[in-house]
Parts: sequence; C-alpha cells; structure tokens
Amino acid sequence: MLIQADLAAADTSALRECVAAGEPLNPEVIDQVRKAWGITVRDGFGQTETTAQVGNPPGQPLKPGSMGRPLPGYPVVLVDPVTGEPGRDGEICLHLARRPLGLMTGYQDDAERDAEAMRGGYYHTGDVATADDEGYITYVGRTDDVFKASDYRISPFELESVLIEHAAVAEAAVVPSPDPLRLAVPKAYVIVAGNAQPSAELARDIMAFVRERVPGYKRIRRVEFGDLPKTISGKIRRVELRTQEDEVRGTRGSTEFWEEDFSW
Repeated sequence: MLIQADLAAADTSALRECVAAGEPLNPEVIDQVRKAWGITVRDGFGQTETTAQVGNPPGQPLKPGSMGRPLPGYPVVLVDPVTGEPGRDGEICLHLARRPLGLMTGYQDDAERDAEAMRGGYYHTGDVATADDEGYITYVGRTDDVFKASDYRISPFELESVLIEHAAVAEAAVVPSPDPLRLAVPKAYVIVAGNAQPSAELARDIMAFVRERVPGYKRIRRVEFGDLPKTISGKIRRVELRTQEDEVRGTRGSTEFWEEDFSW
C-alpha cells in the first residue's frame, strides 16, 4: 500500500531515518522510498520472544535485500535443519551458551513448546536465512513457507520481491502448488494494482516478467488473481493458501492460469 501511494506528495522535510518491522521488506519498497524521499529504509529482524536480533544500525553500510547483521548481545547462528550444524545457510538461531538477556525465559505453562524452541543448545526462531562473507544476513522465509520444486529449494519471499516489481502487481504471495511431475511448482496469488484487470494476457505477462529475472527452476508456473488471506496485523497467511492448494489439487478456478496455457 505504501508504494501505491503518492510518496512524492508527502512532507518528509523533518524525517531523518526510516525503519521497517513486522514483515521482511521487499527491495522494491526500499527503492521506491529512496527515490521519493532520499532515505534508505533500514530493515531488521526480531520476534516478540527476543526483541530485535538483526538490524542495520545508523552508520552501517546497507546491502539491498539484507536485513543487516547481528545486533549487540545476540549470538546469531544459522543452523542447518538437517545436520544441526552451523553454517552460511539455515534456521536463524541464538546460541544458548551465551544466552542473550533479551531472550524470553520461556512460554508460560507450555513445557512442550519450550523444549521444541530451546532444543540442541539453540533457541530456534523458525525462520530461514543466508549469510555472506561480511556477516550480512538475508531473509529466506519461515521454515514452513520454504518448499521444494523439482528438488530445488524455493523461497516465496524471493519470488514475491520480483513479482511486486511488475507494474500491475500490488501484492503477491507464492506457495507450492501440487504437480504430478515436479511434486510442486511455484504458484503466485496476485492482487492487481491500479486500473489493471485480471486476464490471461496479464498472467502470461507476469510469468514472462519473472522468467527474465530468475533461474528456470524458480519461475512462476501458475498465477491466480484474487484476495490474500491476512492476519489482523496485515501479514499474509500463506498456510491458508497452501491448504487451499492441497484441497483443490489438480483443479483450478476461472481466475487461475497455468504456464502450459501459453505458447512460449
């Protein structure tokens, strides 16, 4: 909604800094704000259980798409969900050998949930990320949102960031859609922007737009136009979309279009 607004008309003369929280920030949003206001939004990562763990403090160079580096007091480790070993890719965790003061003492009256969150010597956030040589961390998605297509790991957030760069896309959510050959393929649920109208031609154009910007195995193979289910705070409920895909397996509605509908 922010980048659909007339940002240039806002009086930002007293504005010195912008930060973002609540959801990972798409690079397109950062770019639009920078162009209109001359300010780079500082993204970050935190939870109700911890406060902010990763961020971009003033004075730290920003990397587009990255949510920054570990903040003071938080021993952030990326743990491979299969091997349990720390590395450059994996679940965002906090090392409990240096338990941060900002970490909760536990979930009230829920010993089972405590044990799950604190297993293996780490506090587990349930979010997946990657890190570069300089320690900058880039968000990939919730552990239950990331999926495999043809045995390649797909990040919905990465594809959604590409989708909203399309002029006719206001919002998008990517989920796995069951496929007999690839087990699952990336499908985009799209809310159109401005005066754009859902159509087969627009669906093909959106698919082509993404195809030009991502490797072949990541391309969007199905598009459906319509509303997105959200929480009361505005976060997209991808779990509802995944459930819906499983329930309607092999069928589609009048506003859904598949890659094989078109000649390429």
